[in-house]
Amino acid sequence: MTKPRTYSNDAVFAAFPLGGIGTGTISLGARGDLRDFEIFNHPDKGCKLPFSFFAIHCDTGGKTDARVLESGILPDFNQGRGYHPNRAAGLPHFKKSSLSVRYPLAELRLEDDQFPLEVSLSAFNPFIPLDADDSGIPAVVFRYRVKNSGGKTAKVTVAATMPNIHGFKGFDCFDNYKVEQGCFNTFRKEGNISGIFMDGKGVPSTALRYANNAILTKEKDVSAKSEWRKTGWWDGIYDFWDDFKTGGRLHESGTGTQENKIAPATGAIIGSLAVHKDIAPGKEETFEFVLGWYVPNRVKGWPPYEDDEKEPLIKNYYAVKFTDAWAAGNYLLSNLDRLEEKSKTFAGAVYDSTLPEAVIDAAMSNITALRSTTCFRIEDGTFAAWEGSHEHVGSCMGTCTHVWNYAQTAAFLFPELEKSARLNEFLRETDETGKMNFRTDRLFGRSSWNMLAAADGQMGTIVRAYREWSLTGDDTFLQKIWPKAKLALDYVRLEWDKDGDELLEDRQHNTYDIEFYGVNPLTGIFYLAALAAMEKMAAAMGEDPSVYRSRRETSARRLDEALWNGEYYIQASAGDNIDEHPYQVGKGCLSDQILGQTLAYLTGLGRLLPAEHLKSAAGAIFKHNFKTGPERGPCLQRLYVAEDEAGLVLGSWPKGGKPKLPFVYADEVWTGVEYQAAIDLVYEGLVDEALTIVKTVRDRQDGYRRNPWDEVECGFHYARSLASWGLIPALSGAEYDAVSDTETFKPRIREDDFHCFFSNGRHWGMLHQVKDEKGAFNQKVEILG
Repeated sequence: MTKPRTYSNDAVFAAFPLGGIGTGTISLGARGDLRDFEIFNHPDKGCKLPFSFFAIHCDTGGKTDARVLESGILPDFNQGRGYHPNRAAGLPHFKKSSLSVRYPLAELRLEDDQFPLEVSLSAFNPFIPLDADDSGIPAVVFRYRVKNSGGKTAKVTVAATMPNIHGFKGFDCFDNYKVEQGCFNTFRKEGNISGIFMDGKGVPSTALRYANNAILTKEKDVSAKSEWRKTGWWDGIYDFWDDFKTGGRLHESGTGTQENKIAPATGAIIGSLAVHKDIAPGKEETFEFVLGWYVPNRVKGWPPYEDDEKEPLIKNYYAVKFTDAWAAGNYLLSNLDRLEEKSKTFAGAVYDSTLPEAVIDAAMSNITALRSTTCFRIEDGTFAAWEGSHEHVGSCMGTCTHVWNYAQTAAFLFPELEKSARLNEFLRETDETGKMNFRTDRLFGRSSWNMLAAADGQMGTIVRAYREWSLTGDDTFLQKIWPKAKLALDYVRLEWDKDGDELLEDRQHNTYDIEFYGVNPLTGIFYLAALAAMEKMAAAMGEDPSVYRSRRETSARRLDEALWNGEYYIQASAGDNIDEHPYQVGKGCLSDQILGQTLAYLTGLGRLLPAEHLKSAAGAIFKHNFKTGPERGPCLQRLYVAEDEAGLVLGSWPKGGKPKLPFVYADEVWTGVEYQAAIDLVYEGLVDEALTIVKTVRDRQDGYRRNPWDEVECGFHYARSLASWGLIPALSGAEYDAVSDTETFKPRIREDDFHCFFSNGRHWGMLHQVKDEKGAFNQKVEILG
């Protein structure tokens, strides 16, 4: 069993995003604070909604205590106006806290020797493989556990406080919250669920900024202050805290619901819901809440535009499922036992495996990118994504094919999402010449992306189409994309192989945002993988696969002859002078040189080039490109790792011949490239080297320099980091045949006693392999979902 890493309250960057696929998230910091409210259909790092906190009151035989359920703020008074009252920074806090995550379940422990009770928190949003709908609920469970180790019965109250988000416009220059007039909060009780619904009339339900939210609970003894006092200045927090610290039970403010009035100074309409329980000596009780949100309308496109509020809108997929935040929270509470059990089963299947700790940490921690604002689903269920997320806007639009080539998480856990993206790429974004736009805009009825086709992205998308079909056995999907897949492959001879020699030598745009000229391993091996995928799909479609097989064999022989330098694959320049075109690789050792082979391994397409050459190339990537700071030399591009940290650079020139202007990003370290290189090392039998890379990446994400649940590249929660999931099928040797519905395994580590999670488009569960006394390996497949 793998024990999750623990982050103490001084790990200032440790913040775990809580939310569903396509819903946005609220992050839980290591202090227990709520931060980064990224629920408004765009990134918003640093967004802290006012008075968003939980608090506890206890009475242990006449001695009372009340405080926020967070450890204290680490002082940062280098601010122009001090801490705004809406941060509640001046209320009593706990001394210490620690956060650990067994994805998707976060565990927070609070400590203070002056507080008479033991307090901890479990927080999660359901995450269930093959069930994207129930993994896409815009609501989060917060369950506080309070234990009374004293000798007297404790009367305990836990309260949840949140602002109304209707018409949220941000903050003014004084850090005051800006919402529309017409907000109102209402206490509700429906069956065994009670809470506060926060809505408004200031913004039409069809508008971009329309929003509502809710606090719900199934607990029996509750009280509420549906709307804090709004009489002036900071009267609301005074009124709430006086009420709460006196006895814990909340009372309505007495001012009534005032739909056309917002609170002066703070600008917020705040509501609090409290749960009350008596805890006998030695006993423990839970206090359970759900926070739900509903921001249904997003810009139909890739904002920002000149005026987003005037742009056409489209609904989020979750807004088709739920009518408002109350409905979403109600669904979560009403189905909580089932949703939590399945989520815990998934977590147990991964964390209780015998995979190395760093592998589990990498695969599970990066799932957060799938649930971040990087990714979303529109009203018909189609999955779309940015490359990453800037602080307040998306980074690099269009479900970029050459970046999403690396990502494996959704393919293995939610193949329906990846299938929807492939359908869009082939049916909308591939024209009659076979050119595929590597960034989608036609999805939203806008003009197509006016740019060169991406050779690596287009060939990789063919391979990923095969992956989606092979994992699901969905013949209807294959039949739909097959005509355009053939056109996409034919485009090779129109644009990249105009002489028809099965080598891509003409101008090739690629993931480094430049063009390679001449034969090179990145696009060349992707082409081999695409031919192998077409061969398999042609057979399934009743067409002659030998055409693709013959082309693949010819291309493989010629590519190996042209690019193999005795140790790894290099670029053959389009001319005698490598500097004829800027930004080339030349004789360099490219970390992505066999990326196409990595994808082929993961999709069951097998080896594309001579085995000894592939193993040597993988070893050379580790030998020459995995370096410490001093070994790396100066970085003249974006810096992602410090001098005292190791990492895998994108390229090096161990045999000389470095161009005057080498390919863009060559000096940089990208975690997604590190993971794909590690995956290939596993397949080539270099497992120790692979694990060295993975452990190095995860050691860097320590909570002090970086967020453990956010690997950045060009933006936060960068999609390329989703390559990390590929480590699981690589180490388990999992291959799935959808036609016969059989999964085979060939573990590449700890073979004598191996236990590991697996998933395909129909099932998920655990593989158990043990070696018996006769030396035979016995396997048992346990289906869990």
